[in-house]
Amino acid sequence: MNTVIPGKVLREVSAAVPQKWRKNIIVVGSLAAAYVLFKDNMNLSVRTKDIDCVLSPRIEAVKSGISIAEKLIAGGWELRTEGRFGKPGDASTLLEDLPAVRLYPPGSKDWFIELLTVPESEQDSGRRWTRLETSSGHFGLPSLRFLSLSTYKPLNTEFGIFCARTEMMVLANLLEHPVIRPDLIEGTSIKRSNKDLGRAVAIATLSTSESIEAWPNMWEEGLRATFPTSWRRFARQTGDGLKTLLGNGSELEQAYETVSNGLLASQNIAIEQYKVAGQRLLQLAVDLIEEAAKGPSS
Repeated sequence: MNTVIPGKVLREVSAAVPQKWRKNIIVVGSLAAAYVLFKDNMNLSVRTKDIDCVLSPRIEAVKSGISIAEKLIAGGWELRTEGRFGKPGDASTLLEDLPAVRLYPPGSKDWFIELLTVPESEQDSGRRWTRLETSSGHFGLPSLRFLSLSTYKPLNTEFGIFCARTEMMVLANLLEHPVIRPDLIEGTSIKRSNKDLGRAVAIATLSTSESIEAWPNMWEEGLRATFPTSWRRFARQTGDGLKTLLGNGSELEQAYETVSNGLLASQNIAIEQYKVAGQRLLQLAVDLIEEAAKGPSS
C-alpha cells in the first residue's frame, strides 16, 4: 500500500470523471474514512491502494459506469493488469470471469479506482455482477449485499462527489462478516474478514465515545430504509463477527497489523488500545442496536 492524501485523491478522481456523474459516486473504504475522520488536518495521509467508488442509484449504474470508464481510459488511465482478471473480456466471456473496472491514474501506480454498485434489492445476497460493455472490452460491475448501508445518506465533499459516513461503513463491515471466513485477499495471507472487521474497529478507535453513542440511531434508520423486511434479523447479528475477532488473539493481531499499515498508519495506536476500542464499540453501539432489534422475527 502507498501513502496518499485523501483530499488530493478525491480531487483527482472528481476532476477526471464526467461532471454529469459526479453526484452518483460515493467513495467508501479507508480513503473515505480518512477523509471524514481527518477533516481537521487535510494534509494527514493514509495508506491505501484501492479507491472504491460505488455508483448509486442502481438504475443509473450501468450507464454511469460505462461513461466513467470510457472517459478515464480515453484520458490515459491505465487498466490494472495484476492478478487473475488482468484484461477486459468480450461478449463470449462469462459474467463471473469479467474483470472489475480498476484503473490507475495517468503516470502513477500509487493507487487505483474500482467501480462498484449497490444491490438491486434487499433480497440480493453475496457478490453479484453486472456486465459493462465498453469500447475497450467488457467489464464486471460488482455489488455486495451491504453496500447499500455504506451509501446511506452519504456526505457531500467540496469536490462534487460523496464519501460514505464512517458509522455506516462500520455497520456494513460488521454485517458482511458475521463469522471470520478463511477467504484471503488476493495475493496476500490476510483474511478478508479480518481486514474489514479490523477497519470497523479502526474507525471506532479514531472516533469519540460521544459520536459512537449516536451510531445506533443512524444504524437503525439505515437498516429500516435498506432492509425494511429483514432489518431486525440483520441487526441482531451485528456483533457476531466482532465478538469472535476480539476473542481470538491471532485473528485480532492480523486485523490490527492490517489497519496499522492502513487507516491507522499515521497514528501511534498500541494493540491494547485497539482492543479496548473494539470493546467500546460493542458496549456503546453494537449492544444497543441488537437490543433495539428484539421483537418479531423478520
